[in-house]
Amino acid sequence: MNQGGQPLLEVRSISKAFPGVQALDGVDFGLLPGEVHALLGENGAGKSTLMKILSGTVAKDSGSIRIRGQEAEIPGPHRAHELGIGMVYQELSLVPTLTVAENIFLGYWPRSRSRIRWKGMYRAAEEVLSWLGVDISPRSMVQSLSMAEQQLVEIAKVLTRNVRILLLDEPTSALSERERERLFEIIRRLKNDGVGIVYVTHRLGEVKVISDRVTVLRDGRRIATLPTQEVSEAELVRMMVGRELHQQYPERRSAPGPALLRIQGLSTPTGLRAIDLEVHAGEIVGVFGAMGAGRTELARALFGLDRRTCGEIFMEGRRLILRGPSDAIRAGLGYLTEDRRQGLVFGLPIPPNVTLASLRSISRFGFLSRSRETELAAEMVRKLRVATPRLDQLVGNLSGGTQQKIALARWLVSQARILIFDEPTRGVDVGAKAEVYSLMNELAKAGVGILMLSSEHSEVLGMADRILVMQRGRIVAEFTRETATAEAVLHAALGVAGTEVAG
Repeated sequence: MNQGGQPLLEVRSISKAFPGVQALDGVDFGLLPGEVHALLGENGAGKSTLMKILSGTVAKDSGSIRIRGQEAEIPGPHRAHELGIGMVYQELSLVPTLTVAENIFLGYWPRSRSRIRWKGMYRAAEEVLSWLGVDISPRSMVQSLSMAEQQLVEIAKVLTRNVRILLLDEPTSALSERERERLFEIIRRLKNDGVGIVYVTHRLGEVKVISDRVTVLRDGRRIATLPTQEVSEAELVRMMVGRELHQQYPERRSAPGPALLRIQGLSTPTGLRAIDLEVHAGEIVGVFGAMGAGRTELARALFGLDRRTCGEIFMEGRRLILRGPSDAIRAGLGYLTEDRRQGLVFGLPIPPNVTLASLRSISRFGFLSRSRETELAAEMVRKLRVATPRLDQLVGNLSGGTQQKIALARWLVSQARILIFDEPTRGVDVGAKAEVYSLMNELAKAGVGILMLSSEHSEVLGMADRILVMQRGRIVAEFTRETATAEAVLHAALGVAGTEVAG
């Protein structure tokens, strides 16, 4: 980090209010050349609002911004680009129906007179993807990519803009361990080039690995700015949540019941090959694997979103015919998607989003009980500590992490006997993670079977009764709580020779 010289970015007394909530209240923040400055806080603390102000997508109410010592106004994203500011959002801004190359250069397609230089654009996209170490064809349609691949394309898109200030909002939320390490290598390379990076994350382990300084926000105010090596994770958590967080993972005393879900020889056109697995009542089964291993494809096939080429699915001994998600819901399955945009209706308020999968249970003679809907939504807002000024807030106006909580709440209030959670704590702060884990534990104690798909090995080790490791569409290893170790699970996921199946 360049300790001397002029700061790249200075934010002084920035404030921003939305209806019913003070998102930022007199916040100061600074960024030096060649520095990674971590920005931490619970969902609703103001992190995303500050990032959006700096990227030109939200206007500040008061305060000042200085770029390289000069006062700057940022009325829109185009001005942010001119100032050398690039933003990688947690909610990706890619166009699914365009190719990777077209997305990378969106708005900046190279032209010769009035014609687009397609060959040059694809070649340039290939170069930036190669520089990132990403094995993705620039001619692939974005809608055909996994969430992790889309996140890497989003990063490539920003890096083509010659940024000097890079804003990263949860950049590793959809990445596996291997892709995460590759991203850290890229960040270190950018640091050496003098780029300043603001790094928002809920993964405190990453803060120690990659950042130089850390700033904690709580309730829209700056609590502290400290050198990263001078503060412990426990102290960061205490500053973020305003209380002690004694235990992240709840005590698991598993006594699984009979098999609820059984899969035999499941294969799909999306790459699953001969999958066999069981989930018992009261059991949490973790599924771990690197990018492209097939975790999300497994969830989609189980929920009737992708067709099967062969194999059978049984629920409590009854063979299921899944023509779509409605059949899965009727059979007692619930699915929290990896991409919350696929599971929420942003134009509706909180209550209907919470009860969308439970309409039968809160209706009588075909009429929806609004009072029961509101009651259930209020209960989940309280349980999950959802940061919202009121229940009738549109979900599209909530922060990314708060949206994830609403998506989770939908399945917590459903009558599902099997819950499929794909990255259940993606974009959720450290305090809320503990609450989510506790709720999962309560569901398991109540006899619900949970299939938890995660790219965080610490999460599956901390929560799962059994761990299944996937690689290239197959289950390649199985571990119990007694036999699972971080090393063994990672070795199996990466295909390291000598890894054994441990039952």
